[in-house]
Amino acid sequence: MTNAAGELGNTAAHWWAAVLSGFTRTDAPSVSAFLLLAIVAAAVLLSIPRVTWRWFGLYVTFVHELGHAFAALMTGRYIHGLKIGLDHSGQLVSSGRRGFSATWSGFWGYPAPAVVGLALVWSVSAGWAGAAASVGALVLLLALIFLRNFTGICVALVSAAMAQCLVMFTDAQTVSYVVLALGIALGVGSVRDFFKVAAVHTRRRSRLASSDAYILAQSTGAPSFIWLSGFAVVIAGSAALSTWLLWGLLAT
Repeated sequence: MTNAAGELGNTAAHWWAAVLSGFTRTDAPSVSAFLLLAIVAAAVLLSIPRVTWRWFGLYVTFVHELGHAFAALMTGRYIHGLKIGLDHSGQLVSSGRRGFSATWSGFWGYPAPAVVGLALVWSVSAGWAGAAASVGALVLLLALIFLRNFTGICVALVSAAMAQCLVMFTDAQTVSYVVLALGIALGVGSVRDFFKVAAVHTRRRSRLASSDAYILAQSTGAPSFIWLSGFAVVIAGSAALSTWLLWGLLAT
């Protein structure tokens, strides 16, 4: 019993030391054109083919819902629970004041993967990929507090386990490459999801009630087009800045 407790304590100490070590700034990696193309290809393979999107899309949905959750917490709302479906649907239940806080929370779903992707790409270019991995590992663990269904808990546990392994068992260069690929994949996934919600407003109107833009239109009176345009501006801006940062890495 004592030995088991000691081993558990040593593992926890090793994990915490690995998390803290990520907050040491390193030099931005020197990425050749071939390597950058390989990283971009890996990101696209996660986000485009149906066979991989079926699973990676669950993670993008998770980030989408965490975007709602973080925006809700920013404005003092109380989060009751978060659910993720195998069909890439998601639901965040929160309560608080009506008006700005509800609108702010409702907006930051679809743009969230693009913004997180941009933050990850920036972290690599600025030498903080380790910090991004460490923060991500902690956020994924904390997110378990809000999850209320089996699929969501599984997505969080698998994502958290992968993040912990990245922090604990890989070197700084590998962390940079993985974080870079994940950032690009989230950006691509965000674009894919935007076209999906745009299609709901044009060709698949039977699903309109599940659209964030439609829900925002119903609660604010501003037409869905305004909210879709807002999503597009944030996603496109994040993609443009990510591309500029990637070009800077290549030039370096």
